[in-house]
Amino acid sequence: MNRFLKSSVFYLWAIFSFAYEKDKPAVMEVLQSDKSQHFDSGEAGKSVTVITNREITDIKVSVSSNEAKTWCTAILAKNQDQVTLYISVTQNNKFTVREAEIKLEYTGLPSVNIQVTQAGINPSIRQLVVHPIPQDILTSHHNDDYTVFVRLPEQEWQDLYEYKVMVDMDNPQPASMVQFDFSGTVELKVAVNKGTVSDVKIRPIIRGLQSRIEGNIIYLTLLEPEKLSLEVNGDRYHNLHIFANELETEQPDSNDPNVVYFGEGVHDPKDSSGNFNITSNKTVYLAPGAVVRGKFACNNVENVRFIGRGIIDNPVRGFEINFSRNIEINGITVINPEHYTVWGGQTDGLKIHNLKSFSCKKWSDGIDLMSCSNVDIQDIFMRNSDDCIAIYAHRWGFYGDVRNYTVKNAILWADVAHPINIGLHGDTSIDGNVIEKLRFSDIDILEHDEYYSEYQGCMAFSVGDYNLVKDVTFENIRIEHIQRGQLFNLRILFNTEFSLGIGRGIENVTFRNIYYDGCCENPSIIAGYDAQRIVDGVLFENIVIRGKRIKSFDEGNIRVGNFTKNITLK
Repeated sequence: MNRFLKSSVFYLWAIFSFAYEKDKPAVMEVLQSDKSQHFDSGEAGKSVTVITNREITDIKVSVSSNEAKTWCTAILAKNQDQVTLYISVTQNNKFTVREAEIKLEYTGLPSVNIQVTQAGINPSIRQLVVHPIPQDILTSHHNDDYTVFVRLPEQEWQDLYEYKVMVDMDNPQPASMVQFDFSGTVELKVAVNKGTVSDVKIRPIIRGLQSRIEGNIIYLTLLEPEKLSLEVNGDRYHNLHIFANELETEQPDSNDPNVVYFGEGVHDPKDSSGNFNITSNKTVYLAPGAVVRGKFACNNVENVRFIGRGIIDNPVRGFEINFSRNIEINGITVINPEHYTVWGGQTDGLKIHNLKSFSCKKWSDGIDLMSCSNVDIQDIFMRNSDDCIAIYAHRWGFYGDVRNYTVKNAILWADVAHPINIGLHGDTSIDGNVIEKLRFSDIDILEHDEYYSEYQGCMAFSVGDYNLVKDVTFENIRIEHIQRGQLFNLRILFNTEFSLGIGRGIENVTFRNIYYDGCCENPSIIAGYDAQRIVDGVLFENIVIRGKRIKSFDEGNIRVGNFTKNITLK
């Protein structure tokens, strides 16, 4: 399998300044007149020539700081009264500027200071980064349904590794996944290795991406980062998932004591717990090509970041974050955990961006959060065999109310259960909990399949355990397919299997710009429990079903039940 080096363009400006001692002649000068250096990936470096007025026997070169030494090097070549300084820099995957100073010192002569400035990635420049694959899993994790290549326009095709990802708990099937990073424009060539190609669909449909078919080869072009499902002949269970990430903006120093660094290769936990236990104030970096076989655990910690493009493979859970503050997950892919992808308990300040997840086991929810607040979820792809996102109050050892959630730019695919489920668990030892101030926007729901009619709903409020759920907004939500389920389910209930009490109420919920183009959905339900436990204040605005804006609840197949008030449609 061919692999090419990561391509990256660097800009290096060398600005030369001279520090002369007072009243001494200039006896050390830069001979090279060009003060601008341009570095491309793969170049050995640029040189600066310095001349003196005496024969050189010994000269010292130093770089300004330990941090600068990690990316900037300078090597001297001496020849009588002339030295050549070869400057080279390592890859900079940051949207930042890095600076270093190289100092030349010779006994009895004024020093020469060379200022080196390296810019980060220029987003206007076309770049492509193909992730390596550890040899240990080259065969075991591969799916040969597709052969996928990627390239920058007019450049050589690069081979991608097709990961096997298991989907759908009902009848687990091997789907495929590829990922890479890029900026600018890339072209994809997908060879379908089994059967003939008669039809290709690329979802989410809202992306409007078109493909070209030539025999069993599919071509498509991407102009920006995407998370896509490519489906051949209507097959959603042996499809190709394409994760075209933006370029990394940060690659931390592996020698930094506050960095936990997982480089290319397979990594297993070393302690008996089978966990990677992370302490406060750490950045955990999973490099492209890193495959981690274990759960990351954050318990009673703060200020922890998980970043990179690596994979967590078949863990018990992907991330377990309990009693913590200010935790970030960004860029990681979790493949087939036994349980939740993200388990969050009583945590304040949780940021989840660019997370990709697949699961096929019972109870393998995507993001399950209990008594967590101040949560920011963006740019995720969750294909799970239980709830993709579940928001609860008290459960197990976690206590407290829930508030301030932002969920946007998400793609949710519930092979089993709900794309979004709110309100089931709470604290019946008191008057219950409050779950409030939740905002969902710009979400594509690719699938909803729930057997039990009592607990269906793409946007489900199953409010139990004395909970009060209020101030919730869904806006710009697109639902593509419902196998078994409902669009909306807002109910106060007592779930005999999971609840210890009846829900307290639902208040002030807005559904705005909701689009469904599928068919055969079950009726949506809005219902309270009794005169004290009601649904009060639900606004439906611009609900479009099969291309038609509904003008009545009957037209929208929405049933408004007992113990409700202020339910309106615009």
